[in-house]
Amino acid sequence: MQVLVVDDDALAGEMIAAVVEEMGHQPLVAENAPEGMEKLNEHPEIGLIISDMNMPLVNGIEFFREIRQQGNTLPFILLTGDDPEAARQQESGLNACIMKDFSLDESLPGIVRDVLGGQ
Repeated sequence: MQVLVVDDDALAGEMIAAVVEEMGHQPLVAENAPEGMEKLNEHPEIGLIISDMNMPLVNGIEFFREIRQQGNTLPFILLTGDDPEAARQQESGLNACIMKDFSLDESLPGIVRDVLGGQ
């Protein structure tokens, strides 16, 4: 499955992509929400979106809302360096919101499996 990774921090984007690849999925990396939207339109086979919260131009929640307004219902995981519960309260439709920290390589695979229903 193709997984769209949207993160303005190139190093974090590469790390997330590596975790996704280790799980057997094919990552596509975008450095901001507008580029992520382009990739969504270019690659209809994308099956999951993992996005950073704090990005310039359009933040992760705004990106989530924009794709939902366009009728896109793909599973969406939001990563934040702040309190994940605050982001969940701000946008209850997120499939998951987790802390973007040093343990992401350990926590992300389980969250991805949960969101995808064990795939």
